[in-house]
Amino acid sequence: MEKSNHKQSSEKITMAETMPHQINAPSFEGTGIKMEDPFVNKYGVTIGDSLYSSENSPLENWSKDTDPAIMSGDEWVHPTNDIGWNTSENRELLDSKRKPQAYPFMHPTKDVSKGTD
Repeated sequence: MEKSNHKQSSEKITMAETMPHQINAPSFEGTGIKMEDPFVNKYGVTIGDSLYSSENSPLENWSKDTDPAIMSGDEWVHPTNDIGWNTSENRELLDSKRKPQAYPFMHPTKDVSKGTD
């Protein structure tokens, strides 16, 4: 079985504060949270590029001597391209950060429909 060699790309993988190539990716639009670019951690592994495979990753070079703790910590989690955003709790968090979409012509303090019915 051959390993697939993914080429690192500087091509932008986001559009309108979401990742359209991921079917369940949340939209960060209107939440104040900005999509962040992929980064390379201290082990030379690119995090957040949606390729999920890196030549330097301990997962690609696993042996009986590999300590699983090597893959713990924040340097293995991307802030906006992470599967955790697909949970209902995190979806609710994003929804709570969005401004409500008021029906057209709603005034914040005046009832403009008073007496029209």
